[in-house]
Amino acid sequence: MSMAMTNKKDNSPSRDRQGQGRNRGDGRDGEDELIEKLVGINRVAKVVKGGRRFGFAAIVVVGDGKGRVGFGSGKAREVPEAIRKATEQAKATMVRFPLREGRTLHHDVKGHFDAGKVVMRAAPPGTGIIAGGPMRAVFEALGLRDVVAKSVGTSNPYNMIRATFDGLSLTMSPRSIAAKRGKKVSEIVGRRGGSAEPTESRE
Repeated sequence: MSMAMTNKKDNSPSRDRQGQGRNRGDGRDGEDELIEKLVGINRVAKVVKGGRRFGFAAIVVVGDGKGRVGFGSGKAREVPEAIRKATEQAKATMVRFPLREGRTLHHDVKGHFDAGKVVMRAAPPGTGIIAGGPMRAVFEALGLRDVVAKSVGTSNPYNMIRATFDGLSLTMSPRSIAAKRGKKVSEIVGRRGGSAEPTESRE
């Protein structure tokens, strides 16, 4: 007599790869859809006995389009593996930056990292993203819709991205400034000269 063998059922969730496990460790719900931007891939050749051995280095920017963004780099013998490593590192290093009205910067800032120097300025609605290369990838993943930026240093994508993050880390929202000075948000916002809203859309 032959009895049919039955396989054990796998109760593990099958959607873990597509969405639920993508932003693991941040404890936030509804933020599983991330924007991934591949900035560049660099091929490196190592000369060994018998020929050359190739490797690839990738740099990726990941953001949720709502004020959180991160970047990472990965190296591997194959391109897909390098991109996967860079993406995982970018997701693990995501940080939140304050946005004005959820579309632009609160004020003009300058970023610097080694030979990389960038200048970022807030822009009125309808301006769009006026930036190129790696800076555009960071702004799109962050969720900025109106910004004017210029790189005045090296064109190395690693240093440009780090300089951009350095400049973004210097941005301060009226709420944080009011908390430090012990004043109300309306008093801080009123000094900008415009009829800005007293409430903050982003922390």
